[in-house]
Amino acid sequence: METSHSLPMPVASTAHILVVDDDPSIRQMVADYLSDNELQVTALATGREIAQVLSRETIDLLVLDLRLPGEDGLQIARRLREDSDLPIIILTARKDEADRVMGLELGADDYLTKPFSPRELLARIRALLRRSRTHATVAEGLAKIRAYRFCGWELNARLRRLKNPGGETVELTNSQFNLLVAFLAAPQRVLSRDQLLQMSRLHDDEVYDRSIDTQVGRLRRKLVFGPAPVPLIRTERGAGYVFTQPVEAVH
Repeated sequence: METSHSLPMPVASTAHILVVDDDPSIRQMVADYLSDNELQVTALATGREIAQVLSRETIDLLVLDLRLPGEDGLQIARRLREDSDLPIIILTARKDEADRVMGLELGADDYLTKPFSPRELLARIRALLRRSRTHATVAEGLAKIRAYRFCGWELNARLRRLKNPGGETVELTNSQFNLLVAFLAAPQRVLSRDQLLQMSRLHDDEVYDRSIDTQVGRLRRKLVFGPAPVPLIRTERGAGYVFTQPVEAVH
């Protein structure tokens, strides 16, 4: 494991970024630039030591290369997202949209294609850290809620399990779960795309600015039951989306 790059200030006062990339020139460039901008950095060449670092250090955000020796970055992101809300930015030379969508579906929060400027990476890190802190504040208020019920549906917030009115489990991706919780926490209120990004930590990127619309469309298809389903999510043109039905929060 490479030595951490950090400024001589208390660790608690600055965010700690874990960078995992097998290209030594990229690791050095990113570590130097982030350190110069008052971020603490730990840099790794492979994913094998990620678990060890996470168990020993408080990491605020992970910058993860998609192609790593031994294990694909998508596999690492999937494994981390199963039991962690750690913000993840994926770095990759792949430009295929399918890879970008897969990364987002598996829980990555942002996506940057190589070659990239360290200045752009810093801007994305700062934006994601702000969004993550907003999400954490909201999560504190929702932590006491065990489940949400609406129109015969039930979402178990602790088990992350959705059941339809027939008692069948409906599989949700991490992004779909977060988005549904955002809607259920503010029912019958218009939520802008920006609010949904902040509340659900979905991907925010001007190159892929239809991400919210795509995720809402997929979530709508999951929330269909019976021959005459109730439309649960309505589009408010020019404003955003609204969850149309009352919701019961079960503590």
